[in-house]
Amino acid sequence: MSPHITLEQWRSLIEVVDAGGYAQAAEKLCKSQSAVSYAVQKIESLLDVKAFEIQGRRAILTPTGQTLYRRALALVNEANELERAAHKLSAGWEAVITLVAEILFPSEQLLRCLQQFSQESPGTRVELIESVLGGTSDALLSGNVDLAISPQLPPGFLGNILMQIRLQAVAHADHPLHHQGRELSYRDLQAYRHIVIRDSGTKRDQRAVSVEVEQRWTVSQVATSIQAVCMGYGFAWLPEAQIKEELKTGLLKPLPLREGALREVPLYLILANPDFAGSGVKRLAEILTTSGL
Repeated sequence: MSPHITLEQWRSLIEVVDAGGYAQAAEKLCKSQSAVSYAVQKIESLLDVKAFEIQGRRAILTPTGQTLYRRALALVNEANELERAAHKLSAGWEAVITLVAEILFPSEQLLRCLQQFSQESPGTRVELIESVLGGTSDALLSGNVDLAISPQLPPGFLGNILMQIRLQAVAHADHPLHHQGRELSYRDLQAYRHIVIRDSGTKRDQRAVSVEVEQRWTVSQVATSIQAVCMGYGFAWLPEAQIKEELKTGLLKPLPLREGALREVPLYLILANPDFAGSGVKRLAEILTTSGL
């Protein structure tokens, strides 16, 4: 059944409440007082309810009126939001943007970027795919994403470097590797468990496992890798930005490796289809690009 009450009539009721009376509401709405009064009376007549009662010179909401006011406010706000979203879409802002991001990209920084974008375009949904190594390339090659933060540039794609991620070789402060009394070599590492993060690509790159050891745990998330190392279960190369507190408190200590203790991984920002990228994709890319400045 189609509604019999228009948004303008609901706006009149809301303004009578917010402004404190019919005359004040009429002034704010740039209407005559009789037009505002008629709009409210129409609501009451169609719904067979009493929204206001007059006390002195003021129109006071009845209990029923209070319910109508709350629901009307939500309805009008929703209509306004719909109009704003429609304007964004008509200007080229996409309804949905899919972003695939390498999990080494700092999550707090990423979420702040998404929040800023959502404040500018609340009508655009963002679908985030968190990936590792080849998984990002797979997503780009599939043609199902708009934007990527990737440690690699797949064939046929160009991108700009967003940042360099520093990975530090670490272990728990009480790990046996910290009690050798000397610099460590590759051979020293082979005797202990290595915690690595699984490549989420369909063709797993075995070269990503840079230390051949007898004991290895392969996990899917950086957080799991950090937790395992913090519990003393092995060593790993972990992103410095995500273990600042553990290093500060001494829970984790950098391994005294003779070479290779620090690694740097570039992260590129890639537009899947730069020639046809919409306004929303371009704006999100701009926010990500300037987020670290």
